[in-house]
Amino acid sequence: MRSSLFRRAFGAVVPVGIALACTLAVVAPATPASATTSLPGEASTFLSSTLVWNWYASPPGANTGCIPSAQHPYPVVLSEGTFSSMYNSFGAISPYLAEQGYCVYAFNYGQTIWPSMFNAMGNIANSAAQLSSFVNHVRSVTGAHQVDIVGWSQGGMMPRYYINDLGGAAYVHELVALAPSNYGTTLDGIENLVSSLGGLGIATSLVSPFCQACDQQLQGSSFLNALNAGGGTRPGVHYVVIETRYDEVVTPYTNAFLSGPNVQNIVLQNQCSQDHSDHLSIPYDSNALQDVANALGADNPSFQPSCAWVGPLIGNV
Repeated sequence: MRSSLFRRAFGAVVPVGIALACTLAVVAPATPASATTSLPGEASTFLSSTLVWNWYASPPGANTGCIPSAQHPYPVVLSEGTFSSMYNSFGAISPYLAEQGYCVYAFNYGQTIWPSMFNAMGNIANSAAQLSSFVNHVRSVTGAHQVDIVGWSQGGMMPRYYINDLGGAAYVHELVALAPSNYGTTLDGIENLVSSLGGLGIATSLVSPFCQACDQQLQGSSFLNALNAGGGTRPGVHYVVIETRYDEVVTPYTNAFLSGPNVQNIVLQNQCSQDHSDHLSIPYDSNALQDVANALGADNPSFQPSCAWVGPLIGNV
């Protein structure tokens, strides 16, 4: 029954909404320049990601051959969200971390429609195996024993399979997850993701048969039940979850959170009441980016970002 509902939910073609994204970029309430960072904006990054030559391009600051410093000894591996790419998921996070001296590496995984700009749709266990191979590559080229992983959406949940089931706990120092689908989403959340991404011209009738990860991320799926058995975390790995109350994809938003002594859960609105980011804009949220940097650096549990107004869909950077 759930699969039938899923197919029906994906049965209609979502209208192309690139013009809408452009309009939002113009009419969104302005944020004071002092509250933002000089990073690529989400609207322009997503539009650029539709260009063929950017389908497999690295985000700015990533995959440069950087060797970690004593100050930042762990290379940062970026893990994208469902239907997205490393380029459009991390157009802000990658240069933001690189400018702070982190060695940043990114990759695409889980592609079931090739060639295309859509990734992270395949079987999540297989995607985790791709992550394992990429982490081994990063460790080889940098000489680092462990990495930090920063993931968004599925990219914040999928690494836990690598950590829990593929031996990744020995090689991951910290997992920082933005709006991760740790305990899944309702069917409405999956519909909302595809509808929102309609701005990229996604035809849901085309992609749905190729998205095993979509079914696997439904709340209560056998995949998630197995992943979360026993708490779903491993000793020795530090977990930081950064989530927004306005997440319309991971529903309810509390499904993002983990539990355990090595877990920190952050609700952006508890820090910044003017933060209205949603699932799509959280990787382009200056408040969230500051939390990511704190988690990877000083890791102060009482850290307070310099708050800025953030809107849905396009963020504020």
